[in-house]
Amino acid sequence: MLYFTRWKALGIILTALIVCLCAVPNFFPEAQVKTWPAWAQRRLVLGLDLQGGSYLLLEVDGNYVKKERLDQVRDDVRRTLRDAKIGFTGGVTVRNDAAEVRITKESDLQPALAKLRELSQPLGGLVGSSGQRDLDVTDAGGGVIRLTIPQAAMLDRMRKTIEQSIQIVERRVNELGTVEPVIQRQGNDRILVQVPGLQDPTRLKELLGKTAKMEFRMVDTSVPPDQAQQGRLPPESELLMSASPPPTPYVVKKQVLVAGGDLTDAQASFDQRTSEPVVSFKFNTSGARKFSQATQENVGLPFAIVLDNKVISAPVIREPITGGQGQISGSFTVQSANDLAILLRAGALPAPLTVVEERTVGPGLGQDSIEKGELAAYVGSILVIIFMLLTYRLFGVFANIAVAINVAMIFGLLSLLNATLTLPGIAGIVLTVGIAVDSNVLIYERIREELRGGRNAISAIDAGFKRALATILDSNITTFIAAAVLFYIGTGPVRGFAVTLGIGIITTVFTAFTLTRLIVAWWVRWKRPQSVPI
Repeated sequence: MLYFTRWKALGIILTALIVCLCAVPNFFPEAQVKTWPAWAQRRLVLGLDLQGGSYLLLEVDGNYVKKERLDQVRDDVRRTLRDAKIGFTGGVTVRNDAAEVRITKESDLQPALAKLRELSQPLGGLVGSSGQRDLDVTDAGGGVIRLTIPQAAMLDRMRKTIEQSIQIVERRVNELGTVEPVIQRQGNDRILVQVPGLQDPTRLKELLGKTAKMEFRMVDTSVPPDQAQQGRLPPESELLMSASPPPTPYVVKKQVLVAGGDLTDAQASFDQRTSEPVVSFKFNTSGARKFSQATQENVGLPFAIVLDNKVISAPVIREPITGGQGQISGSFTVQSANDLAILLRAGALPAPLTVVEERTVGPGLGQDSIEKGELAAYVGSILVIIFMLLTYRLFGVFANIAVAINVAMIFGLLSLLNATLTLPGIAGIVLTVGIAVDSNVLIYERIREELRGGRNAISAIDAGFKRALATILDSNITTFIAAAVLFYIGTGPVRGFAVTLGIGIITTVFTAFTLTRLIVAWWVRWKRPQSVPI
C-alpha cells in the first residue's frame, strides 16, 4: 500500500495539479479571462442567491390548452366528414369537454364512426404505448357522435405543452444575452425561470408573457369596422384591434394564409426610406410558396399581420411578393422591434404563460451571502485544521495538505463543468471538508489500533490504510447515493448542494487514498521511522 512507482506518483501529482489549475480563471477579472483561449475560459458562475438576479414562476394556462385541443378536434371532425362526403347537421358543437356532431343519414352513422375513430391515436405514439388513446369516439344515440378527450390524454398534452414551452422560454431568455439561466419544470403546470445578474425583470416578463402567435390574414373589406362593431360580422371573419394606440378596429378573415411557424429568421433593422425601426423576416420554402400565392391572388387588397390577436399593421399588397421575405413596420421603437424579432425567432408559445410569483435578489444581498458563506467556510476550516494538528500532529499536517488540495480540486471540477455555485453549494463544500477529514480520521485511528496491537511503525501505517479502505468506500458510496437522489429529485439550490457534495466525495476518495498515502509514503521512505507521531 505504501509503494508507488515513479509513473504512478507522477500521474497522481499531475492529476491533482491539472484539476486545481482549472480553478485559476476564477481569480482573474471576467474581462481578462475572455481574452484567453476558449478552453481556458471555464469558470464558476455565481447563482441567483449569490450575484442577485430575477426569479419568475410561470404558470401554463391549462384551460387554453384544453380549448385548443377541442378546437382542433372540431376542425378535424368537420374536415374528415367533408372529405368522406358524409352529411351532418347543426355543425360540430363543443360542450362539457367533448365535441359532438349529428349525422344527417342513419345509414352514414357507422361509416362516420369508422372514419372519426381514425382520428384517435395511441398515447405515447408508436413507442411505449400504454393501450390508452387520445380520443374516445362513441355513439351517443339519436345519430349523434361524441368525441371525448380522456383525462390521461389531457395530462399528456399538458406535459408536451410544458416541454415545448420550456424550450421556447429558454430560447427567448438566451436571446437577452444572460449568463447561465436556470429554466426547469416545477409541478404539473409551472415553469421556474432564474436569471442571475438580471436586476430588472420587466422586459423579461414582457418577453415571456407574450404568446407571439404570428399570423398573416386578409382584411375583410366587405364590412366596414363600425358596422362590425354593431354586430354585423360575417361568420368567416372576426373583429381585431390594432396593437399600437389609439386602438383601431379591423375586420380580419379567420383563414390563416401563412402562420408564424413558417418563419426561419427575424431581425430588427431600419427602413431605408423612412429610417424607422422595422422587423425583417424570412420564410421557409413552404411559407414562401404560400406567401407568394396569397400575394399574387390578392394584389390591391390589404392583409393583416396579426400577433396574439392584435393587428400590428395592415398594408396593401401592391405587387406579388415572391422572394420569401419581407418586413413589418408599425410605430416600433428600437427596443420593441428588437423584442419582436426575438419573439419571432424563438417561436410562439403553445399556450399563454402567467407570472404567479416574482422575486428580485439585489447584488447587495448576494454579496452578503457570499461574505457569510466565506466566513463560515474559513471558521470551519480553521477549526478543522487546529483539531487535526492537536490530535494527530505531523499526520494532521499531511491531512490538512490533502484537504486543501481537495477543496481546490472541487473548485477546479466545478469550473471545468461551468457549474453554477449557490449558497447551498458553498454549504456542500464546507460539508465535504468534514467528510474529507473524517476519511483521514478513520485511517489514523486504524493506524493507532495497529500500533496498540504490536505492529511496528511501517507495518501499522500500511495496515491502517489497507483496512480502512473498505469502511471509507462504504461511507462515501452511501453519501454519494444520497447526493445522486437529491440531484435527481431536487430542484434549484438543492441540486447545487447535491452537485458540490457529489464532486466533493469523488475528490475526497482520490485525496484520501492516493494523495495522503503518497505523502505518507514519501515521509516513510525519507525518515524510516521507528515510531509514528500520531
